[in-house]
Amino acid sequence: MVASNSSAAARSKINSRPRIPLAQRRKARRLVLQALYQWLMSGSDPLVISKQYREETLGKVDWNYFEEVFSEIPGATQKLNESLEPLLDRELVALDPIEKALLYLGTFELANRIDVPYRVVINECVELAKVFGATDSHKYINGVLDKLASELRPAEFLR
Repeated sequence: MVASNSSAAARSKINSRPRIPLAQRRKARRLVLQALYQWLMSGSDPLVISKQYREETLGKVDWNYFEEVFSEIPGATQKLNESLEPLLDRELVALDPIEKALLYLGTFELANRIDVPYRVVINECVELAKVFGATDSHKYINGVLDKLASELRPAEFLR
C-alpha cells in the first residue's frame, strides 16, 4: 500500500509521464510477458533479453514501460512471491510459467504502477492469459489479481 507521504511523489511522477497510446502500452505488456517467460525458462540475464527484444521488435512500443517493468521484476521476485503465496491454491513452483509471468506482471503493476487503474491491470493480464495461457488460466489470473488488488489498492475499491 502506498503511504500518504509517497502519494504526492507518486502523483508527481504520474503527471510527468507522457501519454502513450494504448496500443503501444499493450504491445509493451505483451513483450514483457514474453521476456519474463524467456527469463523464467532460460535463466538468461534480463539485460541480454531486453536488448534482444529492442533489436528484434518492429513497430511502436512503449519502451519506457517495457524497460521499467521488465528490468524491475527479476530483482523483485521475493517480494512478489510474498504477495502472491497467500492467494494461491498451489505452490509457486507448480504454476505454469505463463501464469507465473502474468502474476508477476500483474502484481508488479498493482504495487508499483498506480498510474494504471487496477481494473486495467487485471483486464490486460486476463487478455494475455487468453492468448498465451492454458484453457482456463485467465480465470485463475483474474481471481488471484482481483484479491491482490483489493489488498494493494483499497482506495480504488472505495470509489
